[in-house]
Amino acid sequence: MLEIKVLEKVLETALKTGGDFAEIFEEKNYRNSISMLNGKVEDVNSGVRRGIGLRIYHGLESVYAYTNDLSEENLIKTAKQLSAAIDDQQVIEHVKLQEVTYENAHPVTLYPKTFPMEKKVALLKRANDAAMAYDAHIQKAMSFLMDEEQHVAIANSEGRYIQDTRVHTRLGVTVIAEDGDLHETGSCAPGSSKGMEFYEEALPEETGKEAARAAMQMLYADDCPSGTMPVVIENGFGGVIFHEACGHALEAAAVAKGQSVFCGKLGQKIASECVTAVDDGTIPNAWGSENIDDEGNFQRRRVLIENGILKSYMIDRLNGRRMGMESTSSSRRESYKYETTSRMSNTFITEGNDTLEDMIAGISYGLYAKSLGGGSVDPSTGDFNFSVREGYLIKDGKISKPVKGATLIGNGADVLMKIDMVGKNVLRAPGMCGASSGSIPTDVGQPPLRVSAMIVGGKEGGSANE
Repeated sequence: MLEIKVLEKVLETALKTGGDFAEIFEEKNYRNSISMLNGKVEDVNSGVRRGIGLRIYHGLESVYAYTNDLSEENLIKTAKQLSAAIDDQQVIEHVKLQEVTYENAHPVTLYPKTFPMEKKVALLKRANDAAMAYDAHIQKAMSFLMDEEQHVAIANSEGRYIQDTRVHTRLGVTVIAEDGDLHETGSCAPGSSKGMEFYEEALPEETGKEAARAAMQMLYADDCPSGTMPVVIENGFGGVIFHEACGHALEAAAVAKGQSVFCGKLGQKIASECVTAVDDGTIPNAWGSENIDDEGNFQRRRVLIENGILKSYMIDRLNGRRMGMESTSSSRRESYKYETTSRMSNTFITEGNDTLEDMIAGISYGLYAKSLGGGSVDPSTGDFNFSVREGYLIKDGKISKPVKGATLIGNGADVLMKIDMVGKNVLRAPGMCGASSGSIPTDVGQPPLRVSAMIVGGKEGGSANE
């Protein structure tokens, strides 16, 4: 990483035209990916990304630049060019950086960079073979393995210098099951901020089998009827609805601009009393965890909603200035090429007191959404729709036949108020979240929960009363 004395010179140069705060985000990233189709390696990519991002604050505004030319001459030149956007008077004091040290909360034992490529291929092959062997109707298996090791250093004009190393690895399998004209897909993709030791607990065979199971379960499913009905959403990736429809609206990037349905609602009831939701970037080795955020602040556990009451937003430094509030260590970015902003880490609804059996038993006709797929949301309104990857009808208090083609349609704020039962077993699932500061690893999660009424899109002409 760059020498302290060079960073100090760059920061001082950045402030010479009147900026009141300057920050350098330095990154060196090693990334590898392998893809496989039906047991044969299709693509292997490896690369190193290195550079710095420099930003300057002037009141409530910021300017940002990045470069991968890390010579002292170019860094000073970049700082001068960036600071030219600001024209003010200020007495500049010498910047003296002091390194902050801490104990790593996310230990790694087998760094991916040192793990032989042939062993990574063998892991993929194990997942592929297990998927293909699950059933004769599994006709295609596509799998991938990715790993990255990101080293970051953050220095700012307040004298803070801090470093972090983030390691991520993930293996995913998608299969296609066929029987005549019937086609169905299934997928599974666990991930962690661990090294290759992760695959000692997340066995590749289990990933392959789960993808195949999901595909076979839906292959002969009937089309889902449409209508408004109670919906039970399973734990794990079911939390993507809260992440997309509510989580983004609790980020300061939206709140500070007045583009959130939750603006000005701190201390108010925005959800059912049985709902408590947190964003926790400290969970050891979780997919969305880090020791520090991308402004160099120690990660923390943020209670967003407590017993239905809005307690906190997720706030970065700049939007905190705009809102008159302190940062909540919620600043994240994909790489040095992106200016950081408020983002989620591991966001989930906490456990309640109900059982899945009681949720199902109380429904005469409804939908059990065991697994969700992709969807879309308007963060300014919270309106969303999400596909149900694996769903089942509920009839007379029991899980009935599998159904496909279901879509959950609603509004995030409305759904929060209609959650009437929350289960006990919280499960989180990894995903990639895209926003203005790039694509970052985030966990979503929840226990099983029940929404008293949701619009379910399904087969045209179908009816919830069939």
